[in-house]
Amino acid sequence: MKMTMIALMGVGVLASACTSTGNVERNAAGGAALGALAGAVIGNNVGSGSAGTGALVGAAIGGTVGAVKGCKEDGGCGSTSVNRRQYYDERAGRYYYYDSRSGRYYWEDGAPRY
Repeated sequence: MKMTMIALMGVGVLASACTSTGNVERNAAGGAALGALAGAVIGNNVGSGSAGTGALVGAAIGGTVGAVKGCKEDGGCGSTSVNRRQYYDERAGRYYYYDSRSGRYYWEDGAPRY
């Protein structure tokens, strides 16, 4: 169990420099830690009673789910959400946003800005 936790910490440290936002790494590390904890408890109480094996399986599944969640937060991995960070146009008195998929600006109601 001690080796499993050391390995998980190492993976979290190594993955921390991969993307600019850090959502993928942060969610992957958190998912792996929670998965390892849950897997150790379940593995200890079910089947052959191997907490180490349960922790490894839980960490793998939790890390994968966390990485996909972080990737979707960044707008990738098949995400349907668009980054809708809004800006305020003082002259028009309205909010607008930039759509990175089309490369255009839109008012908050969806009408083209220019």
